[in-house]
Amino acid sequence: MGREFGILCGMSCMTDCVCVVCGRAAPLPRSAGACPACENPFAVLEINFDMDRARDTMTREALSKRPLNHWRYAELLPVEPDERTLAWPVGWTPILEAPRLASWAGVKRLRLKDDGRNPTGSFKDRASSVGVVRAMQMGDTRIACASTGNAASSCAGFAAMAGIDATIFVPQRAPKPKIAQLLIFGSDVRRVRGTYAQAYDLCSSECEVHGWHNRNCAINPFLIEGKKTCGLEIAEQITPDLPDWVVVSVGDGCTIAGIAKGLMEMHELGFIDRVPRLLGVQAVGVDPIAVAFETGGLPADRAGETIADSIDVPVPRNWRKAVNRVRACDGAFVRITDDEIAQAMKATGAKAGVFAEPAAAAAVAGVKRALSQGIIDPGADVLAVITGSGLKDVDSAIAIAGEPVDVEP
Repeated sequence: MGREFGILCGMSCMTDCVCVVCGRAAPLPRSAGACPACENPFAVLEINFDMDRARDTMTREALSKRPLNHWRYAELLPVEPDERTLAWPVGWTPILEAPRLASWAGVKRLRLKDDGRNPTGSFKDRASSVGVVRAMQMGDTRIACASTGNAASSCAGFAAMAGIDATIFVPQRAPKPKIAQLLIFGSDVRRVRGTYAQAYDLCSSECEVHGWHNRNCAINPFLIEGKKTCGLEIAEQITPDLPDWVVVSVGDGCTIAGIAKGLMEMHELGFIDRVPRLLGVQAVGVDPIAVAFETGGLPADRAGETIADSIDVPVPRNWRKAVNRVRACDGAFVRITDDEIAQAMKATGAKAGVFAEPAAAAAVAGVKRALSQGIIDPGADVLAVITGSGLKDVDSAIAIAGEPVDVEP
């Protein structure tokens, strides 16, 4: 890794950050933080990059000599990886053709970007790796986050790689396999007797009291830059054959906003000649960002639940980034039922050989729903992002797929 470290060292083109509400410049926070001028917890920050400078060094020729992980996009990341972190195998996940699943969904072509192949089994590894590197650079010895499961296990895993302590807050209903990962990674796990929103609030207050590095993606602007690497990869991996739509399940809004940002930056750098349209998929029971997309603001009634724990976020703090970016690429939102998620889990496994957790299968269900609503055309070329492995929630999978047939030997 010595040569690769030398190539990528000191290449970040990060410049400043601004508030997504008022547009004013704000100081870069140590970890999480909102706009100090707005005094609004939903006034999250956006990190900017010098794209002209990035264009000089982030070329196709340069990328061909870089490691096949997301650190290859050093110019567009807000941290400087050290030689150890360059070996972390995060990103560069495969894009798989799924013709039988396309027929099931009713579209001409469907591809899956399987982020369940990341080290801890989910898309969240992209964000957590960046968050942990940021904590290392700040000299912090403990990192914390609140999560329904995936962000927690990815944070715990990368903290273990880095030798940093982690305190994780999860809601009461977090799936056992995700909690098992946390415990195996040696984290201080605190299961809150309440909802994700309550776990989030407790985590934020504990970070403030103890001075811990706050990994919560919704208000930590560094984390979404890790998530955007999925969009950077899509653009690089299938440049000559871009899809019409990129479909993403949506919880707090960070994931779809990050993927869209990555695609837009690759367009600005000239890697792709257009930005695919983005489709956000939310559960019928938890759809605040879909409401905000339609009305311009979050709903007053934030109650609800879904089997897709990873997108069960009734109070999404990053809704503005998600709404703004989906609008910017002429995208849309759809809502799906838990039954549609269950059917998509079965179809994604049986027809594409990909074991997706409920929130990941929600993207596939969203393709079928968007087709029925006339949003996606039957002749469309679609790519769905599989954000997490089904091994994260085997209880839901067995409940949906059924039990095996017992036979005599």
